[in-house]
Amino acid sequence: MKRRARVLTLVFWALACLAQTAWAAEQGTFQLHKFEQLIGKETYTVKHSQGAVVLKSDFKFTDRGQAVPLATTFTMEKDLTPRDFHLKGKISRFSSVIEDTIHGRTAGPVTIPAGENFFDIQGYAPVSVQMMLVRYWHAHGRPPSLKTLPRGEVQIQEQQEPEDFTINGKKVQLRKITVRGLIWGMESLWVDQKDRMIALVSVDAEMDHFEAIADGYEDGLPAFVTSAARDGMANLAKVASEFSAQTPAVTAIVGGKLIDGTGKAAVENSVVVLKDGKIAAAGPAESTRVPEGAQIVDAHGKSVLPGLWEMHAHFEQVEWGPIYLATGVTTARDVGNEREFIIAVRDAIAAGKGIGPRLVMAGVVDGSGPLSLGIIRVDTPEQAREQVQKYKSEGFQQIKIYSSVKPEILKVVTTEAHRLGMTVTGHIPVGMDAIQGVEDGMDQINHAMYLTGVMVDPKAKTVTEDSPETQKVIKLLLEHHTVVDPTLALMEIIMHPTDKSVSTFEPGFPKIAPELQEGLETMGSSPQNSEQSAASFRMILETVRILHKAGVPIVVGTDQAVPGYSIDREMELYVKAGFTPMEAIQAATLVSARAMNMEKDSGTIEVGKRADVILVDGNPLENISDIRKVSTVFAGGRMYQPGPLWSSVGFKP
Repeated sequence: MKRRARVLTLVFWALACLAQTAWAAEQGTFQLHKFEQLIGKETYTVKHSQGAVVLKSDFKFTDRGQAVPLATTFTMEKDLTPRDFHLKGKISRFSSVIEDTIHGRTAGPVTIPAGENFFDIQGYAPVSVQMMLVRYWHAHGRPPSLKTLPRGEVQIQEQQEPEDFTINGKKVQLRKITVRGLIWGMESLWVDQKDRMIALVSVDAEMDHFEAIADGYEDGLPAFVTSAARDGMANLAKVASEFSAQTPAVTAIVGGKLIDGTGKAAVENSVVVLKDGKIAAAGPAESTRVPEGAQIVDAHGKSVLPGLWEMHAHFEQVEWGPIYLATGVTTARDVGNEREFIIAVRDAIAAGKGIGPRLVMAGVVDGSGPLSLGIIRVDTPEQAREQVQKYKSEGFQQIKIYSSVKPEILKVVTTEAHRLGMTVTGHIPVGMDAIQGVEDGMDQINHAMYLTGVMVDPKAKTVTEDSPETQKVIKLLLEHHTVVDPTLALMEIIMHPTDKSVSTFEPGFPKIAPELQEGLETMGSSPQNSEQSAASFRMILETVRILHKAGVPIVVGTDQAVPGYSIDREMELYVKAGFTPMEAIQAATLVSARAMNMEKDSGTIEVGKRADVILVDGNPLENISDIRKVSTVFAGGRMYQPGPLWSSVGFKP
């Protein structure tokens, strides 16, 4: 009997081990993509260990030559309630996660009361932690919202009907789930019947398109991206419907200080008449008639300016639309996106089914190489001509060159673009410098750092105004009428020391959506490199000062820094670099419109132009920072108040 008991004990122990092994066998791999380009992978395991569930994840991708690794160990109770959450690594090229552990219900000053559901999660990565979030949500009654640590709250919804996909020739049904509050905006993800994550379409910590696909499902990537884009368009239409009040046919803006963007002296007491989406009249109140029956907008104590241009946008999620309008941006140039997505956004806004500024677009092309971005390759002359022609047929105004385009192919791209009436902007490819880029046909350059590199005086080891290097660059740019968008606001963030809060130089930072703050706060230079980074930023600022003084056209473009507010910061930095406030305003209006050959339609407040007008509290001619005080926006004649726009995407008004 004792022997039999021992045998039974061994059998039960063996069965338990087998069960444990079967449960512990859950493991998986996600293929990680940026702009649909494969950039890395995440491997994970989920195990039972001493009455707990333990997730281990190794997340790593390489983005334009820079490694972004993130290691995670996540210990949960049997019901998936978090116990310990440990991360170490990076979440973007410029953002590091200091080794961090969250214990139980407390993270810093935040404590979740006992009995309340919560989950530990830091953002879009690792993907496997999002999978466990969905499992926790299902296991705890699918609440409409869920507190998260170290901060925040997410809202999770599951689509009523499963979604059908064809993967590797076979039909697959997956459950679609949307998550809000984890990133800025909305994620779309799909799980199978066992709550295994199959696909995620999101944005990363740089606010770029990011996709993760489980092994074996890569064939479905385009379909997942398309489905998520439909969600985005539906969300864009929903936000637009909240601002659907009819705009009167005629509006008169009366009593404001008119700064029309032409460079003429301001008109202290003005009338600006908007009719049918155009500017019908603009001038002094004593000589400009207010039409009978017009809607009157009182602008006393305010400045009236042309709507602003954002010349370096990446409109990668629909939340950018309200943000740009709230800042006073009525036209934005998108300089690199997923082609189908940005076409859909442009067309929705133009048709009144979406909300945002008018979009003009530069289609990105790249070559194969370690710094490649996206999936549109121009490695041969035939590919170059084909892609330029395709962008032209789809209504793009420009081509954007990215970093891996081969020097011999660049000339093919610029020649074909010019033949079709397009211009070429972008990065200076690896193996070339800015001088070669301009000589080979680039009309515009993104990021002032490319010019800093060819202007450095080798003796002084800095940029000086009278050096032969600087004078050569100035002569070349003026001869070719080259336009520069410096993206100073982005450079300032990337180069600022991480022990200095972004809010010390960007007062809008505390107002942005909480889920954006952490990524931006961890972006920057280590304190040990702060002096070197500060010196580099001063050189870039000096580059802009010298080029502007010489007459090189400078436009306002920010890339993806602090959404909305970086437009204001860019203009402040231009004034710091020697622009007058009027010149900074023109860089964001008339000079930008000229750069896109659209000055007959936009850029100033003159009769016949688009009714793109903003009202600003104060006088930005005296204090450029008053440009932050936008109180009313007219985009194509339609009036918006910034407060509701900010609130609609989670910002504080």
